[in-house]
Amino acid sequence: MFFIAHNLFFAQAAAPASGTSGQAQPSMLMTFAPMILLFVMMYFMLIRPQQQKSKLQGEMLKTLKRGDRVLTSSGILATIVSVGEKSITIRSSDTKLEVQKSAVTEVLERSSEA
Repeated sequence: MFFIAHNLFFAQAAAPASGTSGQAQPSMLMTFAPMILLFVMMYFMLIRPQQQKSKLQGEMLKTLKRGDRVLTSSGILATIVSVGEKSITIRSSDTKLEVQKSAVTEVLERSSEA
């Protein structure tokens, strides 16, 4: 395998540089087109959906209010007792806990309070 690559390298190096070999050099755009296409695909398949999910999560956290039934990242199903700036107080069965707002992953039921 080494010999094939080695011979190919020297065969290209020995070819005249004047362009008389009959092969046109690819343009700069054609050289970078696959990388550009790959980046665009990665943006639309990975980066953009993550940004949208993060935006929806932030909006959901801003709309938390007393009485909402929530699910936390640790799996606790609870009802919100009070909402602070960065934390919320929740009640689950007979337990009252204070957790960060970011621990809320889903609002299961919105409260009927206005």
